[in-house]
Amino acid sequence: MADRDESRTAPRRAAAPAEPRSLTFGQHVVAFVKELTAVVVGAVIVASLLRGFVGQMFLIPSISMENTLRVDDRVVVQKVSGFKRGQVVVFKDPGGWLTGPPAAERGPIGRALQFVGVLPDPATEHLIKRVIGVAGDRVICCDSAGRITVNGQPLEESGYLYASGSGETVAPSSIPFEVVVPKDRIFVMGDNRNRSRDSRCHLNDVQAGGVKGENAFVEDDLVVGSAMGVVWPFARRHTLPIPDTFKTVPRGTSAPSTPEISAGPEANC
Repeated sequence: MADRDESRTAPRRAAAPAEPRSLTFGQHVVAFVKELTAVVVGAVIVASLLRGFVGQMFLIPSISMENTLRVDDRVVVQKVSGFKRGQVVVFKDPGGWLTGPPAAERGPIGRALQFVGVLPDPATEHLIKRVIGVAGDRVICCDSAGRITVNGQPLEESGYLYASGSGETVAPSSIPFEVVVPKDRIFVMGDNRNRSRDSRCHLNDVQAGGVKGENAFVEDDLVVGSAMGVVWPFARRHTLPIPDTFKTVPRGTSAPSTPEISAGPEANC
């Protein structure tokens, strides 16, 4: 019988797991700051993308859209889909529309909050009006009953035109005109017709290198988006659907490359 091999060792026991190293207070603070920074940066990126491509909030600066929109209303504008006749849209100045002193600029923090969409854009370089005619539409003021017509159909506008405290509704327009909207452009008007410098007011404009009245028609590319509704003040929150009167307007003809305009000297507001 062979001797036992005394050199063989017993099986090794598994080492006990090391105790987790506790973090110091300073390390906890650093870890928290890193996580918070990542969250904030991610939120800013998402908010900026939403503002740039999905929606944006604007601050109403004037009375031109009363009573639909009032001064200091916060309006949400969507940029995902296009716009249609009858919608309220925000657009950049086509040239010579904006007058008066610019609004006071926000400080760095205010501009940052505006950039990510927390604060509304004061719209100092934008305007907001209602689309009355799109490319190819013939818009006329006015028929025998004093109504705006689009492609021969009168518009019933009493539901959104400005009304005084006594309930008297402003006339659809005190400026006679007849236009055919050119290609890739729209014809817009404010709901407070007597206090709105809109497309009617620029039918006699002459700009260097342009056709007379051309800048009365807003280029589609200048449209930021269509207004979905008022979100603040809370008591005034409401949506901005297309009025029923626009839903039955027939399609226009083939849009001309340059506008067709018939308007007198009154078309300068």
